[in-house]
Amino acid sequence: MTNANAPSLATLRERIDATDAELLALLNRRAALAQEVGELKKREGSVVFRPEREAQVIDNLKRRNAGPLKADNIAPIWREIMSACRALETPTRVAYLGPAGTFSEEAALGFFGSSIVRVPCASFDEVFNTTAAGAADFGVVAVENSTEGGVARTLDLFLHTPLSIIGETSLFVRHNLLRKDNSLAGIRTVLAHPQALAQCHEWLGTHLPGVERRPAASNAEGARLAAEDPSIAAIASARAGSEYGLHVVAPAIQDDPHNRTRFAIVTDPRRHPAPAASGHDCTSLVVSVPNQPGAVHDLLVPLKTHGVSMTRFESRPARSGQWEYYFYIDLDGHPDQPNVAAALTALREACAFFKVLGAYPVDVH
Repeated sequence: MTNANAPSLATLRERIDATDAELLALLNRRAALAQEVGELKKREGSVVFRPEREAQVIDNLKRRNAGPLKADNIAPIWREIMSACRALETPTRVAYLGPAGTFSEEAALGFFGSSIVRVPCASFDEVFNTTAAGAADFGVVAVENSTEGGVARTLDLFLHTPLSIIGETSLFVRHNLLRKDNSLAGIRTVLAHPQALAQCHEWLGTHLPGVERRPAASNAEGARLAAEDPSIAAIASARAGSEYGLHVVAPAIQDDPHNRTRFAIVTDPRRHPAPAASGHDCTSLVVSVPNQPGAVHDLLVPLKTHGVSMTRFESRPARSGQWEYYFYIDLDGHPDQPNVAAALTALREACAFFKVLGAYPVDVH
């Protein structure tokens, strides 16, 4: 039954148009204020992008939201607004594993918004080198996958890089089998990044047994090559399929339906200072301990003593031939907090090698 007093569709559309005009005026007002902030920052010599400030803005808006807009939708909307405002001050150059259509590109756009200068790179090494050389302001690198664990090359690069982590973002990873022909018949090779091949191991064994699995520099690079050769299928995102004109032969072939990848945002601390505490922070470090009984246990004692929670603990061989390891640790909190600072001081004394990779805001849902 129709409510006779309900506004018509035409009336509602008129109201939406009027509201959009108000929003546009407000957005331009915000952009003008952002330009004033930019001029002030230039005079003071301070940096344009402050991840802790942007995290606080989004966190405050989530708390103030009264609906019907969902809280989870606040962050992507405001990241785009802040990205457009930042671009008025100076273009932000972001390096990531390319080419177009990679999950790394998607993570970069999700974190910084689309108003950036994209700097696609051929490898994680190139992302680090490009950012360290100043050809990019920031780099985006995969560090951990919920199925396969740590991304080995990224963890190794963290050991000797001058870069530090200033942020993180997590991405739901949906792998698709892409091909020029819309069929599984005649596939001789499947191309993908080694992590993606591992994340789809069971599906490939069941549906394409005996087909060669060949590693590629990135999933999107595999998609690019698949567009040139009908005997090749690629594992990549739907965006990569659209980019290279490929069919999605089989969607969502990852073995874990909840497959996620965590990305770190890195930068040169000499050009972009470490974020201050935001209230929801993570501190990442890499350490090694003397090869003696109880040494790993001694790592945990300062954390318990000072009430600091450890959210990640992962080991990597030190490649010294002596069965020694580096340990990658994430702590809940920021060194500006007295208990975290005290735990880090005590931890440093127990370690043969100690390096803080960064302290940065994390998203709170």
